[in-house]
Amino acid sequence: MPKRLLKHLFDALAAVRLAREFSAGLSLAGLISNALVRSAIERQLEILGEACRRAVQADPDLRRRLLEVAFAIGLRNKIIHACDRVENAVVFDTLVHDLPVLEQRLAKELAAQPPP
Repeated sequence: MPKRLLKHLFDALAAVRLAREFSAGLSLAGLISNALVRSAIERQLEILGEACRRAVQADPDLRRRLLEVAFAIGLRNKIIHACDRVENAVVFDTLVHDLPVLEQRLAKELAAQPPP
């Protein structure tokens, strides 16, 4: 695996882990009422989406192996370009349902690669 791709996958995994850490024990109401935490989580989702976008550029087949990257990229684009239309419920659902799966899949993808 090229070093560039490894870096992007590690960046994506780190962003997932930080977003999950920031949201641990958080309810939807807590997300909505805490602008600082919401901003920190959204920033990690931006980093996640950008890291996934760059990883796909480095390895287009990644979209087939990790279907969740397309969602991460799309969510990043929505946060960046349509920030006034980002729905907190979508962000919360992503934290609860999508990120745990993506974290496992990214870790598995990285573990399957020989060291650089």
